[in-house]
Amino acid sequence: MTKYHSELEKLETARRQALGAFLRQRREKVKPEDFGVLVTGRRRTPGLRREELAQIAGVSVSWYTWLEQGRPISVSDEVLNSIATVLVFDKAEKDYLFELAKNQPIPELGKLNHPKREDVQAILDSFGDNPAYIIDSCWNLVAGNQNAYKLFVSPNITSYDTLPWQEKNLIWTMFTNPYQKELMVEWQAEARRSVALFRYSSRSYVGENWYNEFIEQLKIVSTDFGEWWQNYDIEPPKSKHKKLYHPIVGNLTLDVTTLLLPAYPDTQLVVYLGIEKETIVKLTELSKIPNNTETITKS
Repeated sequence: MTKYHSELEKLETARRQALGAFLRQRREKVKPEDFGVLVTGRRRTPGLRREELAQIAGVSVSWYTWLEQGRPISVSDEVLNSIATVLVFDKAEKDYLFELAKNQPIPELGKLNHPKREDVQAILDSFGDNPAYIIDSCWNLVAGNQNAYKLFVSPNITSYDTLPWQEKNLIWTMFTNPYQKELMVEWQAEARRSVALFRYSSRSYVGENWYNEFIEQLKIVSTDFGEWWQNYDIEPPKSKHKKLYHPIVGNLTLDVTTLLLPAYPDTQLVVYLGIEKETIVKLTELSKIPNNTETITKS
């Protein structure tokens, strides 16, 4: 067996284990009475039992047990859809289920494909004073316009390019950088939602060694992340209002929109649009603040 095939086998095993943990967590959230299951006596775990879920979904108990145990079994779309129905999955959760169960798509091992900064900088700069940045599917920052750096990078950072790569990863900084807690007016709600967004965005890399190590490291440095990661909340990107507080220009109310780049499927463009007049004025003020950070937008 070649080294590549050995790594691929490990990846597939890790993905099956992640699938089993996901299904168990979701199964324990389902109320048996919602499916007419009579609950008598005390149960060791909450939610549906394996045999109950299997019966409702129309699959064999052994087969479903093997699925939760991470065994290498073949899974049909029909069966997965049936399980998703019983577990009341939304589209994002079904995407996550199919990605892990069907092993598709599995990206090239260890590869995150994103554009060069110079190829996308003009697009980002075209948003003017509205902060805009591009991240890959694991939330590593690819590029941003000047107001994005002025808003999201801590003012005490003077050389962005020299930071360790984790410090340029947005899910990492959300939980480890005190500035983010000051910036996000509703930090707890935003951070918790970020975990669900990140799990959905990075689902193609579940099982890869570097991905597992990154998650475990973040669990160690942030108990909040560790607690919320175990909930298996999953959410696709969608537009929403966000309230931020910048130490110089003050409160900002922004509409956040996430756009996909067809030429770079591993990336997403995130734009913070100032809608209210007061915020628009403050974004203009932000653009005039001297830039003391050597950002990667410099040519």
